[in-house]
Amino acid sequence: MTCKKSECQCGGNAAQDFSELAPVLDKYAKVPGSLITILQKAQDIYGFLSIDVINHISEATGIKPAKIYGVATFYAQFRLQPIGKYLIMLCKGTACHVNGADMIEEAVCEHLNIQDGETTEDGLFTLNNVACLGCCSLAPVMMIKTNDGEETFGNLTKDKVKAILDDYRAKEA
Repeated sequence: MTCKKSECQCGGNAAQDFSELAPVLDKYAKVPGSLITILQKAQDIYGFLSIDVINHISEATGIKPAKIYGVATFYAQFRLQPIGKYLIMLCKGTACHVNGADMIEEAVCEHLNIQDGETTEDGLFTLNNVACLGCCSLAPVMMIKTNDGEETFGNLTKDKVKAILDDYRAKEA
């Protein structure tokens, strides 16, 4: 199985093609202090950091897998599991919190039957609470990211959120 950012679901259970990562490792493997850059680029390529990717980076850099795993789990930007086709980033910043972000999170969780950090069983949606999206005037706000880009939704209500999620699900029908 060849894993690509747009279709990777192997979770480290099949041999991965590391050809896209090779130029990154050629450039950064021997550069001190470049582990985060390597991990960011690997996640951009594969969508998340599987055990196979971590082990491959370890072999190329000489950094122990445990240390790489420690870095990957310390920083919230890194994912160790595949995400859904639609990544819902729900703002939990002050303006959004005051304007009902918890209510919006509850609506998403109930409608999709997932919690923060989880992916729906069909692999379509992943919910990720974030500190701030920088759209305070639209609070409460969420962004949905796909391989094709991102879309921001503001002034959310429970009904608006459910309609937005239903629209995305309908695209798959």
